[in-house]
Amino acid sequence: MVLIVAPMSQKPTGDLRRGWTTGACATAATKAALDALWGAGFPHQVGITLPKGETPVFPLAYQQVGDGWAEVGITKDAGDDPDVTHGALIIARVETSDGGIVFKAGEGVGTVTKAGLPIAVGEPAINPVPRAMIAGVIDAQAKHYRQLADICVTVSIPHGAEIAQKTWNPRLGIVGGLSILGTTGIVRPFSCAAWIASIHRGIDVAVAGGQDHVAGCTGATSEKVVQKLFGLPDHAMLDMGDFAGGMLKYLAKHPVPRVTIGGGIGKITKLAQGAVDLHSSRTQVDFAALNKLSLSLGLADISDANTALEAITRAGNKLAQAIAEQARLRALKQLKNAVQHIDIIVIDRVGNILGRAE
Repeated sequence: MVLIVAPMSQKPTGDLRRGWTTGACATAATKAALDALWGAGFPHQVGITLPKGETPVFPLAYQQVGDGWAEVGITKDAGDDPDVTHGALIIARVETSDGGIVFKAGEGVGTVTKAGLPIAVGEPAINPVPRAMIAGVIDAQAKHYRQLADICVTVSIPHGAEIAQKTWNPRLGIVGGLSILGTTGIVRPFSCAAWIASIHRGIDVAVAGGQDHVAGCTGATSEKVVQKLFGLPDHAMLDMGDFAGGMLKYLAKHPVPRVTIGGGIGKITKLAQGAVDLHSSRTQVDFAALNKLSLSLGLADISDANTALEAITRAGNKLAQAIAEQARLRALKQLKNAVQHIDIIVIDRVGNILGRAE
């Protein structure tokens, strides 16, 4: 085995560095491995063309060749995005197949076990666009070297099974490791696209499994309370986080009979006031409107409250109940009447239910 420690390839996007998806890395690794398999040796670096025309160049981080096979590893650089796969080694092993292009899951790459994902049950978790990118470089390399494009590609990610426990893969029914992802090949820092895409896949899996009730929660505490309250299975729990809008917009087009949203008072207050992105850096509670609501209910003047939790502490749970009811109406509006039965559960930091609208 030859292991080369190489600098990661990076390109700037404004003040933040963008990175490359696991799919782009696997494609580059496949191309370089084919050079070695078909007699040209390993290149020092390898360039590919992404779906939108970008042409990144990747240094090789690992290379090995044997009788009838070759493999290359590319170190994933996610740029400035907080991606759990940043720094992972994406390895592609190529060898002759019995006919056509075949994909296999190696160490640390998962296998699909539930319907609803864009890959069939039993297949390696290599998504359609990465498959198309890899197939494209196989075809191009085959023409260049005057070879048949009968290649088996095995994609591996050392320690991928451990890293996958930090992702939504286990809940989505992807077992044994990570997915090879990407639709553009580019990781755009803090674009939130990957998170929202995971919410969408969670809905798809729930629907395909006949689940008639799903729940999106803002955090671990609210998820635990909601799951226990309704007795929901793991695959019914959507990791909504701050992306209420991303979940509701998708549910409007892919409805489930019953939807529950659970969260802390601050985030549910923002939802009640019309926010669809609940992150503290992007939306804030309108305390003037919150005080107006409190006074309309005959509750305390909370105009000087600094947090929604302080407001509830002073005004009482009647205010939390009113917030839950307003949030439910906002959610119904986002769902465009596609889902009629929606619950809102407001939960404090230790798991007590402060308000509930259904």
